Amino acid sequence: MENFKEKLAEHRKSIDRLDAILIYTLGERFKQTEDIGKLKAKAKLPSSDHNRELFQIEKLRKLSENANLDADFAEKLLNLIISEVVKNHEKIKLG
Repeated sequence: MENFKEKLAEHRKSIDRLDAILIYTLGERFKQTEDIGKLKAKAKLPSSDHNRELFQIEKLRKLSENANLDADFAEKLLNLIISEVVKNHEKIKLG
């Protein structure tokens, strides 16, 4: 039983570390997209780039398959991120 508890604790510690990496990575991603939003607002470009989004989704689906991650799940996650980015770009555009 002790071995089980140790292994469980190790896995949970690894998950906690990975969660932190995910959050900091998302934070950095949103910082980059904020900068893009400012550039788009200055150039009076639309907040959304449908072709870029489709390209990114297709690329992410391929990466997901290589990472042994459900591609549908990855696409849902990216769509959620894209939707937040577009909302942020709209806020930036409004000033």
